[in-house]
Amino acid sequence: MTAKFITFEGTEGVGKTTLINNLEKVLTERSLDFIRTREPGGSPFAEELRKILINPDIKMVDDSELLLMFSSRADHVEKTILPALNSGKWVLCDRFTDSSFAYQGFGRGHGNPQALAKVQFLIDNFVPRLPDRTIWLDFPVVEGMKRAKKRGDLDRFEQENVAFFERTYQGFDYLATHQAERFKRVDAVGDEVTVLNRVLKVLDLPML
Repeated sequence: MTAKFITFEGTEGVGKTTLINNLEKVLTERSLDFIRTREPGGSPFAEELRKILINPDIKMVDDSELLLMFSSRADHVEKTILPALNSGKWVLCDRFTDSSFAYQGFGRGHGNPQALAKVQFLIDNFVPRLPDRTIWLDFPVVEGMKRAKKRGDLDRFEQENVAFFERTYQGFDYLATHQAERFKRVDAVGDEVTVLNRVLKVLDLPML
């Protein structure tokens, strides 16, 4: 089977980690070779930038955040994602370019054309490989924030207010509408198996 690049998106607390854990088990049982990675992060240099990006004690302007995200991504793609795909492995990535579009373009930039143009410029010029399929776990914003708070200390993004995450949600909704062939909305309300089966169907894999 041809290697596939699958990314997972959503606002905070939607269940991405649980889903990817369960999907890992399915791919292992079906003898599919894969790696699991994340953003920001995914390579040694990118993981160092992650520490800065999620540190709640660090204040930065929006453009600095955006550029750090893409600096991290550039290293991640070259060091981790492309080598895995070129060797025939699937790549399961927790967040990718669509998070930048939603978080920085809509959450920070309120979806205005200038903000979206900045994000799109960086995608077009510094990201050589887009995902084959993106799974958007669609879950109520407020409920997801409650889940995130239960996990413990909140990082710099998790500390944002409801209005920020509602704008971010709008960004994901925009992508689901305008890039529907790649970017797939999956209802994340339900038990683990139900959500996993919805994702397996989107990925054209046999359901449980």
